Amino acid sequence: MRRTERKGRTQRRYVRRSLIAAAVAVALGTSLAAYSDAQTSPPAEDALMGHAVDHLPNNTASDWVTYADHVVVVSATDEREIAPTEQELARGEGTIGRTVDLRVDKVLWSRTGAPRPAPSTWAFSAVGWQFTDGNTENRRCMALSDQPRVELGHQYVTALTWEEAKCSEGDAEPGQWRGLGEGSEVPFDGGILGEGELEGRTITAARALTAEPGDGLEDQVAGQGSDSLVQALKEATPQALAKTLQTQPQDTCG
Repeated sequence: MRRTERKGRTQRRYVRRSLIAAAVAVALGTSLAAYSDAQTSPPAEDALMGHAVDHLPNNTASDWVTYADHVVVVSATDEREIAPTEQELARGEGTIGRTVDLRVDKVLWSRTGAPRPAPSTWAFSAVGWQFTDGNTENRRCMALSDQPRVELGHQYVTALTWEEAKCSEGDAEPGQWRGLGEGSEVPFDGGILGEGELEGRTITAARALTAEPGDGLEDQVAGQGSDSLVQALKEATPQALAKTLQTQPQDTCG
């Protein structure tokens, strides 16, 4: 769940190796800001924590119904490693990414006029590990602050948007599903919003509710079932100003 930084939190020391594959940030709906070596109460054992910039607004129900095409329940069913680049191997340090296969179990909400139906599966590019000392087995778990790593055996609710292929010279990207960002990925183990995997560790909805309160949609529905989320989306009003962002000219194929 989105939590406000607590006063007195140990100051983070930023490391030079703030590297991650571009595909990871794209699928997450975020761009990488920085990775830090330490923080109080590490999310996963000795995890290297990252901070990301959201792709699209995603804090409120209004944000979700404005920018998302679909809101779905997904299960992580399989994963594969993404090998580091030749440059990283030669340097002796870099990142090992992950592709996580997500099965779409249920479509909770769809935007009228969405460009295509919700997918049945999604190959999700997720954060993996950092390796050092020229040894890819000498690895350290990576996670993004306040976001799930997306790990096998867990279930999540996520808001998706479809982006058409971009064909700019030197910046080509295939059409793909993307998340909106940090606030649009919610743990959902046992059918309870806010319960499950977050930052590489398992949390309970009760623990999330006792954290410093936030004003985001995920905070409002924590500890409840998916019906509460669906109701919030039905009652939300899309933002008219966002049409400018959604309909601006795109450099797309076809």
